[in-house]
Amino acid sequence: MKWVQIICVCLVLSEAAFCGEQIPAGTALPVMLGSTLDAKKDKPGRKISARLMQEVKLPDGASIPAGARVLGHVLQVSSPTGTSGSRLVVKFDQLNLRGQSLSLMTSIRAVASMTEVFDAQLPSTNFDEYGTSIADWTTVQVGGDAVYRGDGKVISWDNRVVGSATVGGDVTAKLTAVPDRGCRGAIDGNDREQALWVFSTSACGVYGFPELKIAHAGRTDPVGEIVLESPVSLQVRGGSGLLLRVIATTDVSARTH
Repeated sequence: MKWVQIICVCLVLSEAAFCGEQIPAGTALPVMLGSTLDAKKDKPGRKISARLMQEVKLPDGASIPAGARVLGHVLQVSSPTGTSGSRLVVKFDQLNLRGQSLSLMTSIRAVASMTEVFDAQLPSTNFDEYGTSIADWTTVQVGGDAVYRGDGKVISWDNRVVGSATVGGDVTAKLTAVPDRGCRGAIDGNDREQALWVFSTSACGVYGFPELKIAHAGRTDPVGEIVLESPVSLQVRGGSGLLLRVIATTDVSARTH
């Protein structure tokens, strides 16, 4: 298995010391975008931030707590014109907690609008369920998996148990390959269950943005550069969800995201 070497000072993440730590390639980082990406307003160099929405457990027992920040910046911007669409190139390359920063490199597997994120956290059947305990809720993940919070099960579209969930809605499961949409499951032997937050095991691509396209996920050269394109004015509002994955800096051969 290939790993991403973190260049860091000693840092305590959750209950375990995290110093000179390694994060396996393929580790999912489910985050919420902290500010809006806007092709009409953004400039190269603008800093961007996203918040980790679920604790990420690491193989050695350490963990990255929910609330940690994944930081990045805008690399390129093409504003919409009368004859062409818009384009944004961004990179998320730092993990920040309590003022300490760790270098890393990420690609993107899925992006979901604010509405998709919001809907995935509400009961999916009767309106009456809003008045019951959240332990009674059944919710639907971005991409289609059903979460039965009381049973602690995550069920796929073909009625298979594919993961586990807490009453609070944290979802842990193995990402599955979606070849026809260009997404892989295990990467470099990392077939561990991942923290997915509102995303399904098969979530891949764009949800809730009819015109948006992930033109480059960042797994291939130029590694770490995420390219978003739209035939209209590109805007991804703060509060949208991103499913990022850690990648190995030496792994630059042609691969899907």
